[in-house]
Amino acid sequence: MIGALGLMKERRFLPLFITQFLGAFNDNLFKNAMIFFATYQIFNSVEQETQFSAIATGIFILPFFLFSALGGQLADTHDKARIMRIIKAAEVAIMLVGATGIFLKSLPLMLVALVGMGVHSTFFGPIKYAILPQHLAEDDVLGGTGMIEAGTYIAILFGTIAGGLLSAHAAAFAVVAIAIVGWVASLQIPPAPPLTHLEIDFNIFRASARLISVTMHIRRLFLAIISISVFWSIAAVLGVLFPPLVKNVFHAQKDVASVFLGIFSIGIALGSVIINKLLKGNVSARYCVPSVLAMAVFVVDFHFAAKYWPVHEGPLLKTLDFVRMPAAWHALGDLAMIAITGGMFVVPLYAFLTTTVEKSQTARTVAANNVVNSGAMVLGSVGIFGFTRIPGVRVEDALWVVVALALASAACARRLHKEGDVPRRGDRPDA
Repeated sequence: MIGALGLMKERRFLPLFITQFLGAFNDNLFKNAMIFFATYQIFNSVEQETQFSAIATGIFILPFFLFSALGGQLADTHDKARIMRIIKAAEVAIMLVGATGIFLKSLPLMLVALVGMGVHSTFFGPIKYAILPQHLAEDDVLGGTGMIEAGTYIAILFGTIAGGLLSAHAAAFAVVAIAIVGWVASLQIPPAPPLTHLEIDFNIFRASARLISVTMHIRRLFLAIISISVFWSIAAVLGVLFPPLVKNVFHAQKDVASVFLGIFSIGIALGSVIINKLLKGNVSARYCVPSVLAMAVFVVDFHFAAKYWPVHEGPLLKTLDFVRMPAAWHALGDLAMIAITGGMFVVPLYAFLTTTVEKSQTARTVAANNVVNSGAMVLGSVGIFGFTRIPGVRVEDALWVVVALALASAACARRLHKEGDVPRRGDRPDA
């Protein structure tokens, strides 16, 4: 067994890590630059800001729902490294479109690029997890999964901060340059030839339905996927709420929104590393229930921190002015703990997906998970917008939805743990 950090010295892992890191960075640099541009320079009401944030989130997620099944089939029937290189080359073209939208300050053109990045991530997502059991020893898979999750959220942190700090023109150049570097990194990923052969179904709706049906009948996979999906619904809800919450409740500028999203991202990364240390390479759900229940407690406390935030008149607070307020550290501390406990919850569940089935089927299993995840995230994004439209409901009140979802995740994770922690490769979908 190689330590998680030791994997960073291995060619079978490092180029993959760099490739996915830069992809996650670029996604969030572009998406957050666009959302902050709209929130602070175009719209002037909390309803419009929440609506646009929800629309942008939903548009980015929708391709996961539509194309994950196709992406999983392609990944399991072709060399995964080669597919990655094609995907990263497409990212360069997509970011050229996005950069043009930024230069022209055209929201429709930026939304087109956002859809393209959603498609890019849809096809890349199953591969980055499915390739791990093929390149790593079995007792290194949890560590590799944790490093991928940690790297993803550190990338989200940096991308989020960059999206709030860079000028529009600087962001336009950056997204194209990063896409090119990511493509170059993908050229170094070792081959990962297909382990099975099957006829690809290009009917995306039939393929998605079949993929879900042959995967979800395995109880462990069902419970893991539902738990992960509820978690990502929570993440989608928080992502929608943060920009209007920071502006209209905490009375702060967009750089503070970047700090909120950044703390959330790095917190999940820390949680990913912590849970790997606690489990010592074993795939187990034993810490999932206490982790997500702790997350619910911190969300409740964060709600009250927002509800009783001191009224502030005048210009929106800058980051330095915000952090000088004693109440700010209460809110930021809650946010960090929400993220850390969230990371501790979700990483073992991803390891279940890649170790419960045969290596030849891992991409399709992850793809099935992505289909269900994306549906949950879209429902969360749209649902939270609808919830905030109820008369008398304030943005901070919507955090109670997160508490309810966390309790639902705890129930699923408890059942998964009772099923047992040792995955059985004999249980596999016949897809």
